[in-house]
Amino acid sequence: MRSVWGDRAHTMFRHCETVENQGEGDTMPDGRRRTPAVPLRRVAPACVVGLLLGGLLGGPLIPPEPPARGKPPNRIQAAAAPVAHVRAGSGIDGWQRVAVTGLQANSSLSDVVALGPNSVWIVGQQNVWDSWQNRAVLSRWDGTAWSEATVRGDTIGADHLRSIAAASPTELWTAGVAHDGGPYLARGDGNVFDRVNAPVLTATDWLGAVAAVPGRMVAVGSRGDKTLIVSADGGSWKIADRPHEGTLYGVTLTGRDSGWTVGDSGDRPLIMRLSGKTWRTQRVPLVRNGFLRDVYAESAKRAWAVGGVYQGNGRYRPLVMKWNGKTWSTVKTPASGAELYGVTGDGKGRLWISGYDPARPSQSFLLRLDGKRWSTQYGKPMAGSTAVRLQALARVPKTDVLWTVGHVVDRMGRYGELAERSIRKRPSA
Repeated sequence: MRSVWGDRAHTMFRHCETVENQGEGDTMPDGRRRTPAVPLRRVAPACVVGLLLGGLLGGPLIPPEPPARGKPPNRIQAAAAPVAHVRAGSGIDGWQRVAVTGLQANSSLSDVVALGPNSVWIVGQQNVWDSWQNRAVLSRWDGTAWSEATVRGDTIGADHLRSIAAASPTELWTAGVAHDGGPYLARGDGNVFDRVNAPVLTATDWLGAVAAVPGRMVAVGSRGDKTLIVSADGGSWKIADRPHEGTLYGVTLTGRDSGWTVGDSGDRPLIMRLSGKTWRTQRVPLVRNGFLRDVYAESAKRAWAVGGVYQGNGRYRPLVMKWNGKTWSTVKTPASGAELYGVTGDGKGRLWISGYDPARPSQSFLLRLDGKRWSTQYGKPMAGSTAVRLQALARVPKTDVLWTVGHVVDRMGRYGELAERSIRKRPSA
């Protein structure tokens, strides 16, 4: 994706992105992206100097024709109509864009969790280019409209919420970064959230993802150059022993004592498994410059992890790994040059992967597995856009309905939040 600061500044900025923003790949706000795994705030001084020098040497580091202060830029709009084409028999006939009301300009959505048709939660960031004015997104869809959730006991505020998970309709967790640069956790009861100050976290920890089941929450990220796994079990907090070199970007729990987390160890994919009370590093195929952003577990004998392989010059190739109950292996897909961000399934062999295809940048992109057959799905081109990224997706329990979230970027480098749900055509009378 093109940076609004031009190619020179963009090249330097790529080395300053956060991992999640790595999910964001070429963008600052994505939520789970890939360049060498170093959180932005840890290298901020060097990045600021580099960007300033880039401006002095290569031109101003500001968006061309910036909008007047206080006046929101034009947003990219899409009609609420089917935009994606899928194969017959897939259970989905198209997608409908659902406008997220109440957000500020330049917004991006990072994650979504669906509890039911009338209870869908999203998180992300608003004003992504303004470090003083930006703030997190935390909103709920009640079946007819969006409403912003209140976070009590929060004197600092969140800068960017990257992940959200639900143990039940009355126990939700979200994780990200606070305005002071520290880790951010909040717990919700289905109506309001409360800021949670975990005693085991430090001001320099970085959180990239969260998962929850009744009685347990796990958040993952990094502490320095080591992996970080923090869990809450009732009123007890714990940091996992034996951290591995690297950073974790995705996590899922299949029970209180079972789950997976994925990331990279600097130059290769990293997968860790929870069995009982211990997280253990797993043997995975050696993929140089590979990383994993998200993981989905269908059962004890089947799980999937998705990410990519950095090719240089801002290019990636997709990486999909499969667990068969004994070993992890790589899987070939028809998406040869796409960037993969999120993964979910229906527990019956069907799988959906969200991402971005630079070969068709103005179209939304999904990769789908129906049993043993892979297919790619594209939305209609969005006029005026240079990139359409689907950062995450979720399935509504006991239905064939999916939600996807991300953002659209226009030619001026401005962001527009994107939330879509799948639809099915009604049978003709």
